Amino acid sequence: MNATVQSIVEQFPYWSAQFPAPITDHTTTHVILGCGTSYNLALSIAAALNEAGIPALAIPAGEWTIRPQSYLPLGTPVKIIALSRSGETTETVDAARASRLRGQHVTGITCAPGSSLSQNSDLAVEFPTHPAEGVVMTVSASLMLLAGYALAGHAPTKALAEAAEALLTQASALPPEFHAKTHVVFLGAGSQYGVALEGALKLQEMALTFTQAFHPGEYRHGPVSLIDHNSAVVMLYHPDTTADEAKLVTELQAKGAFVIGFGGPGDVTLPITHSTPLRGAEALPALQIIGEMHAKARGIDTTAPRHLTKVVVLA
Repeated sequence: MNATVQSIVEQFPYWSAQFPAPITDHTTTHVILGCGTSYNLALSIAAALNEAGIPALAIPAGEWTIRPQSYLPLGTPVKIIALSRSGETTETVDAARASRLRGQHVTGITCAPGSSLSQNSDLAVEFPTHPAEGVVMTVSASLMLLAGYALAGHAPTKALAEAAEALLTQASALPPEFHAKTHVVFLGAGSQYGVALEGALKLQEMALTFTQAFHPGEYRHGPVSLIDHNSAVVMLYHPDTTADEAKLVTELQAKGAFVIGFGGPGDVTLPITHSTPLRGAEALPALQIIGEMHAKARGIDTTAPRHLTKVVVLA
């Protein structure tokens, strides 16, 4: 078992951490900031907050520092939630610092106590993470997603951790046909979309495989042109639109795709027990292990992903 696998399969005790209380301010817009994985998580967290009646918008951290007016009119009252595993990501720390200079309250969520993000936040939410976690974000991604969901009023439970662990076990045994594919598409709607993006990013950086992520309804509008027998699709079913998504899956199978259905039909179906948004957290460890297993099938070492570093620090 390499360090990446260890950090994935041993993450669930960390899910018993102390998570933040739900947001009670339903009038101020909450801007969720992050880079890479953290931005993907921000998209799902923002969707969960909006569903809970809390206005929210996910924005890449660097964009918020440079051109906030492109995303919200200047002067809009906002509170900031900034995500960074290391707490040292240059764009995120800069965005937190700039936000405070604008008089905006910053909550920093990180897995590095005492980091620069913590020091530039009005409230620091800090989690310990697995010591074996390397460049690829695994347990830390799950913890930051769970923290965001907790802010939306969806506190994680022991049952959620148990369901996620069971799902991970099933996802570890996907058939060789899936891992032979060279083009993998991840689809998810609503709060599932950011998790779908994260699943695509994990498989891409771990297995050096061409991946894409879309809202299911958007996939017919051009991107479907790439589907053939070299393609696999990972569908993160949304309970509100399962029938429509199942119809899309049937169309993609007819075009040659091999489909993994999380919570719905596919060539392989993986059951989801929770409703949204927590079903995204339930699926995330399974998506992480799928990336690892795809890399293993290609003979790629995920403890040393190509061109990547654990922390992106800009000079």
